[in-house]
Amino acid sequence: MTYARYAIYYALAPGPLADFGASWLGWDIADGAPRAHPDLPDLPRPVDEITRTPRKYGFHGTVKPPFRLAEGTDAEALTTAARAACAAQRPVTLDGLALTRIGRFLALTPVGDTRPLSDLAATMVRDLDPFRAPAPEAELARRRQRGLTDRQDALLTQWGYPYVMEEFRFHLTLTGPLPGSEAEDILPRLGVILAPLLTGPVTIDSLCLAGERPDGRFEIVHRLPLAG
Repeated sequence: MTYARYAIYYALAPGPLADFGASWLGWDIADGAPRAHPDLPDLPRPVDEITRTPRKYGFHGTVKPPFRLAEGTDAEALTTAARAACAAQRPVTLDGLALTRIGRFLALTPVGDTRPLSDLAATMVRDLDPFRAPAPEAELARRRQRGLTDRQDALLTQWGYPYVMEEFRFHLTLTGPLPGSEAEDILPRLGVILAPLLTGPVTIDSLCLAGERPDGRFEIVHRLPLAG
């Protein structure tokens, strides 16, 4: 398959939390297939509406944001470089994941020291940047319209995305933008469902090369072990 863009994502290994994330969003990034939403009648809106914005990306944590291939590169070379970059990195263990409100959306965020994960993400952004085509001016303008600090604008110019390096905040998105009242309403209901799935530490021992399909949805192309 030809992919419009590629990204380096963290995607959970198969298991209860990965299964919930796929069904909650309605898209299984591992299988590249739709999933039926869970039946949760107590929410203020149907799950399909709550999750519409993040659905196409699947349940994941971004490590290197989506990018188009640079001229003179190809998917095979990117795969080889990404596999080698991951093989040189050590697995990262988080104390856990917690359901969090980030601005207008809900996500799972890491508990404890995140520096090793931030270092891993910075390495992937930097080492694979030769494969990234410059972002179109229209895309840069659109991101600037949202309001960026001077440092975020500099990161956007250098790396094609404003929330990398020291601005990186790892998260697994669960909803689109929500009105304040809805976010506060959904948070405890989702928390009850997720509580038994968020026990214990989380070891990130692989990253994924993901691709954007012709229909705009992302799927895992290769799972890449962290073997350093």
